Amino acid sequence: MIFKVFKKKELAALYELLAVNAVVGPVRKGTDRHNQPLNDFARVYSFADLALDYSTTVHSPKRFVLPYRKDLARFTVNEQKWRKETDLDTERPVVFFGMHACDINALNKLDKVLAESVYPVSSYIRKRRNMFIIGLNCRPSPQCFCRSMGTDSVLHGYDMFLTDLGDKYFAEISSVTAFNFLQQIKCRDPGPGDERQYEAVTAEKTARFTTEVDTSDLTKILDLEFYSPAWDRWGRKCLSCGTCANVCPTCYCYGVEESVDLNLQEAHKTRFLYSCNLHDFAKVAGGHNFRPLASTRLKYRYYHKHRGFVEAFEESLCVGCGRCGAACLAGITPPEVIADVRGKKKCVHGREEKHDE
Repeated sequence: MIFKVFKKKELAALYELLAVNAVVGPVRKGTDRHNQPLNDFARVYSFADLALDYSTTVHSPKRFVLPYRKDLARFTVNEQKWRKETDLDTERPVVFFGMHACDINALNKLDKVLAESVYPVSSYIRKRRNMFIIGLNCRPSPQCFCRSMGTDSVLHGYDMFLTDLGDKYFAEISSVTAFNFLQQIKCRDPGPGDERQYEAVTAEKTARFTTEVDTSDLTKILDLEFYSPAWDRWGRKCLSCGTCANVCPTCYCYGVEESVDLNLQEAHKTRFLYSCNLHDFAKVAGGHNFRPLASTRLKYRYYHKHRGFVEAFEESLCVGCGRCGAACLAGITPPEVIADVRGKKKCVHGREEKHDE
């Protein structure tokens, strides 16, 4: 790992060097009902549009590599022949400016399933290879529990990672491309003072985490509590709307549908992201539904995140970003659900809260 330090004003110059490619970054989208800023990842056309002081975004960057909906193939039929057109989805490089550690870790987890598994997704792989990621140290929001999930820092999956030191950035460089770009702006090697300041900023960030999840022996606890009444309690609240999967940076379940135009001359095969909380997720031909209850679907979502994925890849699929809890219309949050299953109270904002029955 190579480390560099550069003044904040140099970041705009770095942006201009990279802007020959498409740039995606955090931008202001509006305010919520409490007049707090709402941020999201979007295509950026000016450095001034970047909201690098954001704490979290409504959606994750996942949709830029795993679109919510995509046509896999288009078929056209003439009088004597038919033709299949496939969108290879090959794009020019995309620069992701200001991605937090939890979202980078989320992409690393998706890689294990969509790029490194027995059945890799070629379009996903092409998009990932075309990504240049500039990570940015975050300011944890109250909903974040990524420290509990071990995703508040990241070791790989980025080209450059920046930590704000006030009037300068401390840059961690992990690719030759990033190093070559930094050679084109004014930067220097860090000194002892920079290193101490970096350690202080990192310690301050750690102290900001107020929501915790007890993950010790969680896979075993889930097996032991498979029939826990906690699942019924939270299942009665669940609206089965799928909002949690919509904002989750690691949900990758999808469905495929084929449609034929009324003129019988065109057809489409479309892939769309889905949610295991939706009522018909486990419905099969013949009409039987293996998971008709909301409580069962909610339970299996948690088992996939914290049990099944751990068994397959020795790490949890959840990164602790807290987006699902913030977006849930029923107020269901992972820290509360997991604490209830464990028979404990949830620690939030430095105090213990009781569960609703």
